Amino acid sequence: MPFPAPSPATWVVAALYQFRSLEDPAGLRGDLWQLVTRLGLCGTLIVAPEGINGTVAGSRESIDRLHAFLREAGFDRLEYKESASEERPFRRLKVRLKREIVTMGVPVQPLTQVGESLTPAGWNALLDDPGVLVLDTRNRYEVQAGTFRGAVNPELDSFREFPAWVEAHREELAGRRIAMFCTGGIRCEKSTSLLRALGFEDVFHLRGGILRYLEEVPAGQSRSEGECFVFDRRVTVGHGLAPGTAQMCHSCGWPLTSEDTAHPHFEPGVSCHHCFGTTTPAQKAAFRERHRQYRAAGQA
Repeated sequence: MPFPAPSPATWVVAALYQFRSLEDPAGLRGDLWQLVTRLGLCGTLIVAPEGINGTVAGSRESIDRLHAFLREAGFDRLEYKESASEERPFRRLKVRLKREIVTMGVPVQPLTQVGESLTPAGWNALLDDPGVLVLDTRNRYEVQAGTFRGAVNPELDSFREFPAWVEAHREELAGRRIAMFCTGGIRCEKSTSLLRALGFEDVFHLRGGILRYLEEVPAGQSRSEGECFVFDRRVTVGHGLAPGTAQMCHSCGWPLTSEDTAHPHFEPGVSCHHCFGTTTPAQKAAFRERHRQYRAAGQA
């Protein structure tokens, strides 16, 4: 029997991943689906032959039960972070079986060939070296919400584009100390594996990503600017993983500042100045109706 849905002030949001070779990912997916459905969680978990990845939310008891299940299933080195949300952060629950837990489309070996992992304190020390190339491995709409000072933005629409970007910039990257980061650590860890496979030696990544950094580093010592985009209804978080100030355009997914929402092309649930010219009147009408339904159901 499912647990009762948590009250609005009790949502615990758990972001987790671990690269680990799985002999029966389909079996694990089935077991997880049964468990998280019974626990009344929401969010997404991805299972693949290379491990597990996802962000889910639920009551304190439900999240603890999931965490215990994963440890018992052999995930003893989870990159695991918790934060809180005053409202239900995800509309649905999904447990997916995929080829990769984060899709890059190029085979790499993050279990055996990966760059040096740095704590937030070690990351700050590295960033103080002016010769270091800091590389944001996230998508362009995530970078919009905030990034590290001086970081290179590859202008990616998808993580699948990262290998091609590296190939196009190999001469610029050659011989450099390269520090890479992402939201929770998984994409930058896989990115360092790619660079090591290509022969780059001096490669680093931020352990636990920006989320771990914002959790541990006081604002006065921070090298980050803005907020961190998260893939739930909070849109962004700040230092201490407190809910951020951005809104999301539910048409294109871009995080929006107060200046963005004051733009004449902004309509909640329908459009913003990033996407207003890319959708037809019929599509806007459909988005408008979807938003009306979400509001009627208390989900907007």
